[in-house]
Amino acid sequence: MNIAAIRCMDPGKYSAHELHRAERAWGESNCYIDVWIEVLHSLECEPLACLPFVLGLDWECDQFTFFKPPHADLTELYGIDVEELNVYRSLLENARAQITAGRLVLTEADSFFLPDTAGTDYRLQHTKTTIGIQEIDVGARTLGYFHNSGYHSLAGADFVDLFRLEAPFDAAYMPLFAELVRTTRLVRLPPNILLARSIELMKKHLLRRPVENPGMRFAERLSEDLQRLRRDGLPAYHLYAFATIRQLGAAFELGALYLRWLAQHGESGLDECVGAFEAISDASKALILKTARAVGTTKETDLRPLLSTIERCWASGTTNLARRYGVV
Repeated sequence: MNIAAIRCMDPGKYSAHELHRAERAWGESNCYIDVWIEVLHSLECEPLACLPFVLGLDWECDQFTFFKPPHADLTELYGIDVEELNVYRSLLENARAQITAGRLVLTEADSFFLPDTAGTDYRLQHTKTTIGIQEIDVGARTLGYFHNSGYHSLAGADFVDLFRLEAPFDAAYMPLFAELVRTTRLVRLPPNILLARSIELMKKHLLRRPVENPGMRFAERLSEDLQRLRRDGLPAYHLYAFATIRQLGAAFELGALYLRWLAQHGESGLDECVGAFEAISDASKALILKTARAVGTTKETDLRPLLSTIERCWASGTTNLARRYGVV
């Protein structure tokens, strides 16, 4: 029997949120926020309202923050509750129970078994990612799930392998992390109230912005990392770039899009901040390509102009935004 947490959905007719349809520098951000954008969209909620959290992005010693919407923000804006799912039986059994109760299940999964990653990971390499399980038919062995920028389905062998149905029992197997999403208290706030709550959350995240310029600290580390990456080669660089430059660029592109959403709803004085955040995104896009060339060759590459742009625009963008909203 087919069961769905939200409603039965046809992946072939699914229309993604505008954030995933518009032409962007970073078509996908990271697996977790991309899933949430589409989950909120499918719940007929506005995902842009939850984006202020990207302003807290920091340099975390060897990576930029893997930015995720805080669960408290989701509750404040949409009435959504997120709890850890204790996978004490099997992921399939626990997910089936939650979806029967009308709850989505967000879980780490292996892209090797996800057909929407054809050409990159699907049946080629094992990569951890997050999916949102929304629809399931155990008898037919079919699954409907949110992943990256859309809604997809899988069936047959992919279903068997994803849930390890034919794997021998292994008491030492560590189940993947999973969450349940409870929407029984879902609210769709009037636009003016949603805007006001989102702005208050933005102020809180601005208060928690990094004390030291993360662009400056990343620049200090990058020269050291380049030596190692040249030794380890491009495969290691691609992993590094996702954890560092991509998170930086994608976060501030979303930050710029968030400020544009505020402006569309009557907030003024944001143009300079939008420009600064877009400049960080653009500089990151150029940096990810230029650094790849630096790794692939022994020729010296001057990355300082791009790094200086990131450092300068982070300082001006966040400072001006904090001043605009009276955040000390």
